[in-house]
Amino acid sequence: MTARRSHHPRTAALLAALLMPPLVLGCSAASSPQSKGSSQAQNSDSGVIDAPANVEKIASMTNCTVELRTEADELREGVCVTPQGNWIVTTFPAEKFKRSWLDAASMYGGTYLVGPRWAISGELTVLKTLRKKVGGELQELRGIGSPASSNPSRATTDPQGQP
Repeated sequence: MTARRSHHPRTAALLAALLMPPLVLGCSAASSPQSKGSSQAQNSDSGVIDAPANVEKIASMTNCTVELRTEADELREGVCVTPQGNWIVTTFPAEKFKRSWLDAASMYGGTYLVGPRWAISGELTVLKTLRKKVGGELQELRGIGSPASSNPSRATTDPQGQP
């Protein structure tokens, strides 16, 4: 595996979780039909076609020049710093890697904008703006110690993008 070192503790923890095949990847279900076919899907809630799973293409759709910070077989991650706010886009070669990443991210909690084979993290107001450009669904993940389930398959998603 070829990977660029990342010094961000959250990225390191998430990457470590992805690299634990017996515990994380071995339990993943098969890829969704969407991940095998077209890399774009119509998002019926927003009327926007979901962006393809490519860091640079997602960044260009939002007028951002992305800075890659992680490049590995399991994921690619880039940072966008914009006047509207900063955000991180992570893309995956298959849905199973995205599901594993979301499982690991659930320990931190927060809201993520999630599409086919990609996820974006950032402030909620930034995610709502990005959703209009790249599609996806807002998913709220519960952190450790939270009363609700931390399973992202049960994450709350509001069709109107409201928390």
